[in-house]
Order: sequence, then C-alpha cells, then structure tokens
Amino acid sequence: MCAVRAERNPLPPTFHSAMSSAVSESIAAVVREYRRTADVSALLAALDRIARESETAALMAAVAPHRDLHEVCGPVYEVIVEREPTNATALVALANAYWLTGRGPEVVAGLADRARSADPTNRAAWHLWALAESSPRERTSRWRVVTQEFPDDELAQVNLADNAAALAGAENDPVALKLALATYETLLARATRGDQRAALERAVTTLRNWRG
Repeated sequence: MCAVRAERNPLPPTFHSAMSSAVSESIAAVVREYRRTADVSALLAALDRIARESETAALMAAVAPHRDLHEVCGPVYEVIVEREPTNATALVALANAYWLTGRGPEVVAGLADRARSADPTNRAAWHLWALAESSPRERTSRWRVVTQEFPDDELAQVNLADNAAALAGAENDPVALKLALATYETLLARATRGDQRAALERAVTTLRNWRG
C-alpha cells in the first residue's frame, strides 16, 4: 500500500503582504497613542507584544516610517536581535538607536562589532564601530581601518581626515597631521562639486600652513 504524500501549499504572496500591512498598522496605532499620551510604559509594553508576535521582515518594514522615534525602533530591534543574534541589519539598527539615545559607546561598539562579525560587508556596522570609540587616537585608527576595508567610502575618508586633524591639533602629532593632509588631498582629487572642492581646499591650505 503506497503512502500518499501531502503536498505543501505555500502561503500566497498576498498573505504575507496582508500580514505586513497588519503589523505596520499596529505599530502606527501604537505610535499615535504614544504621541497622544506620552505614556512610555504603555508604548514599551505594546511594542514588545507586537514584536514577539510578528515576523522580522514585517517588523522592519513597520518601524521604517518611524525611524526618527528611537524609543519606538529600539525596543522592536531589541526583540529581533534577541531571537536573531546574527542579524547584522537589526544589530546596526539597534546600535544606532542606542547611540542616538545616549546608551553609551561601549554598548554601541559591542553591537557594531557583532554586526561586523555577522556581515563583514555591512558598512554601517564599521562606521558605528569607529564612531563609538571614545579615545581620539584609537578612533582615528579605527576610521583608517574602515577606509582600508572600503577604499571608495568617502564618508569614512572624511571622518578619518577630520579625526586625524583634530588629533594633530590636540596632541601636536606630526604623523596625524600628515595622515589628515594626505586624506584631504585624496578627497580633493576626487571632488566634483564646487562647494566640496572649496571646503577641501581650505582644509588642505590650513594644514599645509599649520606649524603646531
């Protein structure tokens, strides 16, 4: 006697779309209530319930319109990271929320480091890892590492140049001065906009004339 194998019927795309819309509506309703009452306890309880009942993709889509409300994004991403500890995108989002709400550089750097390990191609993770370093010298070193990992990352190069220049001025460091000047010159060579070129030319001139 042959056993009959039941074929799996995958849920149609419309089902997932409906679920995602429902989560978005739930989050939006919670945010509206929070704006009306400013009740943080109620906000956190509602977000925790929704986050634990919903899929990650739907949650990420639902909180995207509220990215400026870190008290909303943070708790949702805490739940996502709890159940998906190697989700680099969620780790970065949580680290960013923590950074902007003043949770401290150690916590932010720890999350960013986990995100880098989970996905070494995630530039935002590298940026937060460098940004969260409190030591000016070590922060400059980290930005240099980021530029080495991502040679075309102009934002990282700007941060490297700015941090190196600040370090040179604070500690009268000729090595940091040379690094800042070389980085600004590289950025100037690539710059195409007039305002960019003007700002970089001023920075280069200032550093070339700097005597410590």
